[in-house]
Amino acid sequence: MEKFFNAVQNMFKIPELRKRILFTLGLLAVYRLGAHVTAPGINKVRLEQVWNDVAGTLLGVLDLFSGGNFRTISVFALGVTPYITASIIMQLLPVLSPAMKRIQEEGEVGRQKINQWTRYLTVVLCSVQTFFVATWLSRNAIIPETWWATIMVVVTLTTGTIFVMWLGEQITERGIGNGISLLIFAGIVIGLPRGIVQISDRVRAGDAMQTLGVIFLVVVLVALIALVVYMESARRNIAISYASRRVGNQTFRGQETSLPLKINMGGVIPVIFASSVLAMPQTLFSAFPPDPNEPNSTWSKVYAFFQQFHGGDPYYELIFLSLIVLFTFFYITIVFNTDEVADNLRKHGGFISGIRPGAPTADYLNGILTRLTTVGALYLAFVAFVPQLLLSGFKVARLPFIGTPLDNFFMATPGLSWIPTGLGYQFFFGGTSLLILVGVAMDTVAQIEAQLVMRNYEGFLGAGSRLRGRRS
Repeated sequence: MEKFFNAVQNMFKIPELRKRILFTLGLLAVYRLGAHVTAPGINKVRLEQVWNDVAGTLLGVLDLFSGGNFRTISVFALGVTPYITASIIMQLLPVLSPAMKRIQEEGEVGRQKINQWTRYLTVVLCSVQTFFVATWLSRNAIIPETWWATIMVVVTLTTGTIFVMWLGEQITERGIGNGISLLIFAGIVIGLPRGIVQISDRVRAGDAMQTLGVIFLVVVLVALIALVVYMESARRNIAISYASRRVGNQTFRGQETSLPLKINMGGVIPVIFASSVLAMPQTLFSAFPPDPNEPNSTWSKVYAFFQQFHGGDPYYELIFLSLIVLFTFFYITIVFNTDEVADNLRKHGGFISGIRPGAPTADYLNGILTRLTTVGALYLAFVAFVPQLLLSGFKVARLPFIGTPLDNFFMATPGLSWIPTGLGYQFFFGGTSLLILVGVAMDTVAQIEAQLVMRNYEGFLGAGSRLRGRRS
């Protein structure tokens, strides 16, 4: 711990690093200040009433990534969600468009073009999203049903999102990096004190079972954090050899290096995709509820089923975990092209010992990637499921045939009665939040440590030890 505190002191001894840290903290404070500025014309009482009915829909996912700004419809209500969506679209386009692929391969010039187009696409997506948000607000009597009120909300929220995007870029360029990720991080962290207060209240109540439940929750969360740290920093290094070659009058000797493959290449993206897809039915039903005069219609029956389709429901959990696995394989197939990697190795004279260059190398890499992705997908599903089980439980009564006997068994067994209902905490600390918090913290600490080591200071773990973030 002494080395850690020495590293923290050294952070503020370096003028440039101190300036970057203070600059980052200042912009994060501006971001949080904007959370208290509500968009014009909002009926706060009516908004709170409506929010209690839609918290589990896609709007709840938006609220998570906006740091609670969407719940109050502040000027930063959409947060960085449109920018993240635009970035993912621009990341997928090179796979679908040869022209975009050529631009991506232009190096720094291509990167600047793609970044500029990402900003333009963010504005377009934000304008469309804010229009639907304004329409939803007017239909629920949260704002007046006038064109002027709709235009004011669209302009205010779009401007707020563009400003948040600018804040993130400034933190990336002039701060300590990872600007967009840090904004999401700050939005999630701000809700943790509420959860800590709830836990403290349970302990003060003096109930022995409540105290044991709190201890169990803390132990599981600490174990999950340790698992996330281990898995996010885990690498599978593949030995690469480069043959000697002659370029002009110079001879380059052969060398040995390695190709590091992460176990979890998809990061938190597959979990975000799965959460967004599953939130769409609730959003659809919130916008188009069935006719109360026709309770036996097909739409009413489907609506009744999806009313229980949320965290803790067995059908929801099964589909949620399956989508995480599916999106993990889909996303990694796009971001890591084994044929392209094998071709680049062949062009530069690199090879894997015992594997022929070209197609055999691609097949070898694809086999390793498939095994790593399988482990990574199961890891993501596990981390996403466990916090949800603790908070929302697993409503076994919904299972056919065995549901009722299982529910009776759990409810009658001391120590297991929490499984169908959860531990009863209301704060959101799910797997998505956990992955974002730990991952961004690892990246930020790794970048700060790199700055310390570069200036001949010891890192957080002392000389000879390095913290490694997700990107290293």
